[in-house]
Amino acid sequence: MAVKRVRVVVAGQVQGVGFRWFCREQALVRGLGGWVGNRPDGRVEAEFEGTPEAVDGMVEWCRTGPEWAAVEGVEVEDLPPQGETAFVIAR
Repeated sequence: MAVKRVRVVVAGQVQGVGFRWFCREQALVRGLGGWVGNRPDGRVEAEFEGTPEAVDGMVEWCRTGPEWAAVEGVEVEDLPPQGETAFVIAR
């Protein structure tokens, strides 16, 4: 089975709107490993690992986020898989 891992950094009104909690829920539904957390600069950062289809779907979700978010941009960086299967809120 192919495995893909990416890091995303999401900018906009993404803190204080439940982004991390909804992100975790979406990642768990897709069977992804990784983490999500707030950055000091007001952005949200996450890493997703799993099937390419599930990871790509999660990246697309990040482009909109939850109802109260106002996403202005998403940076995506490919990373080597680490074998991570759990998904956690890191900070």
